[in-house]
Amino acid sequence: MAKIKKKGTSGQAKNFITRTQAVRKLQISLPDFRRLCIFKGIYPREPRNKKKASKSSTPNTTFYYTKDIQFLLHEPLLRKFRDQKALAKKIARSLGRGEVGDASRLEKNHAPKLTLDHIIKERYPTFIDALRDLDDALSLLFLFANLPSSAHVPPKTIALCQRVTHEFQHYLITTNSLRKSFLSIKGIYYQATIQGQDIMWLVPYRFVQRVNGDVDYRIMATFVEFYTTLLGFVNYRLYSTLGLRYPPKFDTRSDENGAELAAFTLEGRTVGEAPKAIEANKQTNKTSNQEVSREVQAKVDKVIKSAGLDRTKDEQVVESTEEASDAIDKFEPTAPEADTLPQPDLSGDQAGSLFAPFVFYVSREAPKAPLEFILRSFGCTRIGWDAVLGDGAFTHDETDTRITHQIVDRPSLPEASLPAIPAASEGAVQKVRPGTRIPGRTYVQPQWVWDCINEGKLLRADLYAPGATLPPHLSPWVKPTRGGYDPRASLAEQEEEGEAELDEESDSDEEMEDATEEKKADTKEESEAESEDEEDINGGMDVAETDDDESGSEEEEDEDFGGFEEEAASESEDEEEAARTQHQKELEAEAAGLPFSSGGAAGESSKKKSAQAKKIASKKRKEEEELERQKMMMSRKKRKLLEKMIYSNKKQSEEAAKLRSKRRKLEKGEKGGQK
Repeated sequence: MAKIKKKGTSGQAKNFITRTQAVRKLQISLPDFRRLCIFKGIYPREPRNKKKASKSSTPNTTFYYTKDIQFLLHEPLLRKFRDQKALAKKIARSLGRGEVGDASRLEKNHAPKLTLDHIIKERYPTFIDALRDLDDALSLLFLFANLPSSAHVPPKTIALCQRVTHEFQHYLITTNSLRKSFLSIKGIYYQATIQGQDIMWLVPYRFVQRVNGDVDYRIMATFVEFYTTLLGFVNYRLYSTLGLRYPPKFDTRSDENGAELAAFTLEGRTVGEAPKAIEANKQTNKTSNQEVSREVQAKVDKVIKSAGLDRTKDEQVVESTEEASDAIDKFEPTAPEADTLPQPDLSGDQAGSLFAPFVFYVSREAPKAPLEFILRSFGCTRIGWDAVLGDGAFTHDETDTRITHQIVDRPSLPEASLPAIPAASEGAVQKVRPGTRIPGRTYVQPQWVWDCINEGKLLRADLYAPGATLPPHLSPWVKPTRGGYDPRASLAEQEEEGEAELDEESDSDEEMEDATEEKKADTKEESEAESEDEEDINGGMDVAETDDDESGSEEEEDEDFGGFEEEAASESEDEEEAARTQHQKELEAEAAGLPFSSGGAAGESSKKKSAQAKKIASKKRKEEEELERQKMMMSRKKRKLLEKMIYSNKKQSEEAAKLRSKRRKLEKGEKGGQK
């Protein structure tokens, strides 16, 4: 007889453990258990069957893997948590006795310090793993760097987040690793490429933040503690690869004056030689690989010579492989109807030379911090701003003749509404009256900087002039798909055949309907007014209808009845019906007071449009019939899959058509306004 298994010793009951059981097994409190799980990267799991995984009759909601909890039993942080708990008991006992000095001494000298270095090394065995997990870390640290200090968020945490994020930004500036950025509703998205890894993070706008009480800041502070340690390790590794000293020199007084990035001074190897050091490492690796390949090729040549084979083709292959160029290849589609291939990003040299020859001045209303970071990341070394925005500027004088571009975020106002500027005292920087333009300088709005770096080239500055309607700011990560709406392309390139004519007809029909409804409403009001007058004349008594009205209504009903001839309608009848509807539209337009065409060129154009619409409809009908024939030959599974694909494509095409019609109306309105 087989041995009976005991319940809860195998299957899901053995693989999963509840949170209460895990806390009891580790002998720590629930907040410490949460902190430990965040540090170690252990998260709740969802079993397939909660009833089988739960060992009690009451349904549990939170489960963990038993192996994960078993792994936590050997964590050195458990002893630290227990030491903290014992110290808290001693401090509470001293305070209960009134020994305040002993309590402060215990807290100051005997508090255990938590170090997460071993956890970072354990969770990220290679540096590439740490770079891949840097997206959420940067987003959270930049968020806390912009928060105001409060009881939940201490000033030390905010200062630490600001410091490690500025250090990371300095590395991106030095190596020109920033590639793309996008202004969204949530904040500013950035993307950088470090050692072949694309890292994207979000930086909130610098508005006044209101710290709400519905957010658990204890959990977020635990993540911040872990992420600051992680980013510190990453910054140290990145700086050491460039030969720079870490941490960089930090000027506290300059930081208090609002210098931010300028408060840091990089030391070690010359900052300008950092990209050269990266290229030197690549060249050494390349030469070593070439030496190895030459040794292998020499051995292969000996074998070929001993075999007596011709090696001209092999020489050509080797020569072609040895030729290497640093230029980025451009991928072109093989056929015009093929999909557009994703193009590679900018190289470091191209990014570092985009804004290098220019001198920028940031006006007071423009966001200084993101503009300074982006301009410096793309090669600009001389950036000035007003002294109110803080220290670290190339110049505080707006009238400096070296300035080539000025970033302005306010429209041009009339001179009468501009305030007067008082005379500058001796030694003070000369100020410029707001709204005035210095000749020989290019004035642009901040969006010009973002669009230039996303396009990888300098765009026309006149399109981004102060007060001008800006072009659409598009996300650099959303690529146009076939059949979708592309805001960069013109309407003629992406609209279907006859789409514009059909849209114009529908618009004209809507205008006619609106005009007729207005006319009917006016006539109804007039008839109501006349009936009120008749009632006043007749003393409020109803007047009986005559037999002529009844006979007229019967005749109208007889005229409306068309019999059963509609089933065998021919093309001539269709033409008569079209002419009748055209005549009806002309009568409605005449009644509404709108211009109409009784014949001539306008009538011919309307006939051509209607004929073209009929051709398009017949073509679509034939395509649908052909598709139905093809679906009959498919299996049921493939037919269902095809129907889903057709449905999704149709939905996408309808959305694209709506966007195109909206754009068509806007362009039509702009042309009408220009006229």
